[in-house]
Amino acid sequence: MGRYAGGHGEAKLSDQQRTTRFLPFPIGFRLVFVAIFGYKRVVPLKQTFGFLGAGRMASALAGGMVESGLIKGRQLIASDVVQAALKSFTKSTGGRTAKSNAEVLRKADIIIIAVKPHQVIELLNELSDQITSKHLFISIAAGVSLAQLEEALGHKARVIRVMPNTPALVGEGASGFARGSNAKAADAKLAKQLLESVGMAIEVPEHLINSITGLSGSGPAYGFQMIEAMSDGAVAAGLPRDLATPLAAQTLLGAAKMVLETGEHPGKLKDMVTSPGGTTIEGLHEMEAAGVRGGLMNAVRAASDKAANLS
Repeated sequence: MGRYAGGHGEAKLSDQQRTTRFLPFPIGFRLVFVAIFGYKRVVPLKQTFGFLGAGRMASALAGGMVESGLIKGRQLIASDVVQAALKSFTKSTGGRTAKSNAEVLRKADIIIIAVKPHQVIELLNELSDQITSKHLFISIAAGVSLAQLEEALGHKARVIRVMPNTPALVGEGASGFARGSNAKAADAKLAKQLLESVGMAIEVPEHLINSITGLSGSGPAYGFQMIEAMSDGAVAAGLPRDLATPLAAQTLLGAAKMVLETGEHPGKLKDMVTSPGGTTIEGLHEMEAAGVRGGLMNAVRAASDKAANLS
């Protein structure tokens, strides 16, 4: 059974898989490394985490933290105007609920801003006089800049801005985050731990967040469209839909894992499966003729530009 609202499933990862998943070394080297030095053990955090907003992404992050062993459910507290969201949050994470946003601030050290972007500034303005030096704010609201967050919270506030993506709902997120002017290295380390409980995370300067939005934030939709198109092609070639779609999805999943786990350039991996005069080069030729590569490049650039205009 899935750990998130709506019954989203998740492939379970072993400790070894979590340890070696994103190390930039060949597979054989990683296995030897783990065998010699042992697994990376999770050090539980002691802070209380408060969520302003208890929607699907909030539940995903909170659930990932609990499942990874970073925290216990009792270290979570959330507020939301939608009671169904609070019930789902509690059911999926074991966390507590608050009657108000102010209660979350009183009881939590780390505050995750998980409301809709257009609600963020008004919400923070209402809470600005209740902020203390213990608070670290982590915003997952798209398009709300660090400058806007710091102005609303007060310029001494410690703030981190995150661009997550929806595969975090199944533990396979790809997030980028940037520190505000008062956030410390320890704050960034904590944010990275939180985000890595539901996937991978990298710290970048804020000016790169829009590029990450265009790539990882919007990217799942590109992947879904490719899966749908590949499935359509297979159906046209005679394969039943109920076989075509899972095969298409698994094919892209496998290709992605080969890039991450081997560290090889995608072009080299492509050449490894492309035999002279074979079927693959015929398919690649059609993709090039249709402008698939250029279309994907343009999609990332257009989405990045749009994100910049929203900030």
